[in-house]
Amino acid sequence: MKKGGVRPDNREVIIIAERCKECDFCIEFCPQHIIVKSTEINSKGYHPVYLSDEAKCTKCDICGMICPDFAIGIVDIEKKQEARG
Repeated sequence: MKKGGVRPDNREVIIIAERCKECDFCIEFCPQHIIVKSTEINSKGYHPVYLSDEAKCTKCDICGMICPDFAIGIVDIEKKQEARG
């Protein structure tokens, strides 16, 4: 790992349920097959996704790269805390 690089355990998956339009791209392309549809419905009438087993997530960010609505992605935990103030 490069100096100053981010380790996968310093990252987390963020899902913005209201942005999810149930396109299923993240489900189809997740190499770990841990992204699934929720039974809940967002305000737009779609079933947003969630991680069925967060411990198996490798934080590869394929879900974030493939999502056309920027509803899912990986963030650095430290940067997220800095943004909160």
